Amino acid sequence: MERRRFMQLSALAGAGFFLKPFNGLAQETAMNELTKAAFGKDFLFGTATAAAQIEGAWNIDGKGPSNWDVFCEKSRKIKGRDTNKEACDFYHKYPEDIATMDSIGFDVFRFSTAWSRILPYGTKHVNQRGIDFYDRVIDTTLEKGMQPWLTLYHWDLPQILEEKGGWTNRDVVSWFEEYVALCAQRFGDRVKNWMVFNEPLAFTSLGYLLGMHAPGKLGIKNFLRATHHTTLSQAAGGRVLRELLPANAQIGTTFSVSAVEPRTEKEKDRRAARTLDAFLNRLFIEPALGMGYPTEDLNLIKNIHRHMVPGDEEKMIFDFDFFGVQNYFRTVAKHSPFIPFLWANFLKAKKLVDDPETQITEMGWEVSPTGIYRILKQFNNYGKPLYVTENGAAFHDTLNPDGSVHDPLRIKFFQDYLSNVLKAKQEGVDIRGYFLWTFMDNFEWAEGYEPRFGIVYNDYETQTRYLKDSALWWQKFLTEQSL
Repeated sequence: MERRRFMQLSALAGAGFFLKPFNGLAQETAMNELTKAAFGKDFLFGTATAAAQIEGAWNIDGKGPSNWDVFCEKSRKIKGRDTNKEACDFYHKYPEDIATMDSIGFDVFRFSTAWSRILPYGTKHVNQRGIDFYDRVIDTTLEKGMQPWLTLYHWDLPQILEEKGGWTNRDVVSWFEEYVALCAQRFGDRVKNWMVFNEPLAFTSLGYLLGMHAPGKLGIKNFLRATHHTTLSQAAGGRVLRELLPANAQIGTTFSVSAVEPRTEKEKDRRAARTLDAFLNRLFIEPALGMGYPTEDLNLIKNIHRHMVPGDEEKMIFDFDFFGVQNYFRTVAKHSPFIPFLWANFLKAKKLVDDPETQITEMGWEVSPTGIYRILKQFNNYGKPLYVTENGAAFHDTLNPDGSVHDPLRIKFFQDYLSNVLKAKQEGVDIRGYFLWTFMDNFEWAEGYEPRFGIVYNDYETQTRYLKDSALWWQKFLTEQSL
């Protein structure tokens, strides 16, 4: 998940508003109700990761370079000039890490496959050693009694395809179909739950509009092309999976989402909120549902039709089995005609907080547990089962001499957000699982290694893992021990 989405994306939804953190409301679900059993026996708890953030082994065993490998090497936009070359060395340490997940008690291990590890040249030439690696990961997960949930694209495109235009090139649809088909054929006998994309808004806007992520491109034309080709690929990938997977396979995709509120009830603020909601929450899901792009509420994409050809509106549609919602904070919109002038403020979220009691994470994000309740209620209206496929927080962590890491703020974060997930479920939202972000501290894209989101502390110099107190809390929660 992009760790500055609140600041970097918010200014893009169109002139006429700005965002600021807003105080969270009091919890409505009593903490004594927060037990695993309260969610029901079929509710799944898991942890989420991404290949480019944990695997390392960036150029061994036949893996080709990805756009992120190159971006880290050439760009000066990664904090600390960090790279993902070694990351967490999950490529070699996966047996230990999966065993730790199992010991904590998770039902699900959500991971992504690296396109360039499987198809080093983007298409045609299969790297069997890459296939073998994911076979081992899947088999180890199953041996531990957990479910492997596979995300096909979590932002790392083969560099050779990026050099041909990447997501701005319409050919990416057929490239992606080939990659999806290969994964379905090789892993579909064991993987029963699939996600096509991780947060399409993030990799299209940050990579092709703002240039803050790989491949570092700028401009509205790049963004509109990438957005449309991603929308087409989202549905095309779903169709390939439906054709090749067993009938009992579940096919979904994930979206970064945020409950949006107007700062006041003035019409200007309400209009700003509608615009922001269309950008953050509706841009990629509504085309898949046959509703088309939300151009009426989002002036930014009014010219996207220029990149469409006859028949595209039908090709954007796919009947997903579920949607993954990924939430970290809520947003509040206020009308303003000075978006360029205000841009600098989006990178200084702490300065926008007008209440000293507001809880702020290391990323400068407001902790707003009721936001996840509201966005689940909103997305329930789309009529599909929901999973929280990412939710978590970065706080400052210190490794103590005895190997302990005390992170009470993270524990409180999970308690409060889970309480609101449970509240939504109790009110009839079809929510079937919760996967925390993330298992261990890792490479956080443009933020490098500074933010720590994991429940497992990773010493990057030695690649030694240490359970944080939050991991021990999860272990107690998932095994129904007294909290």
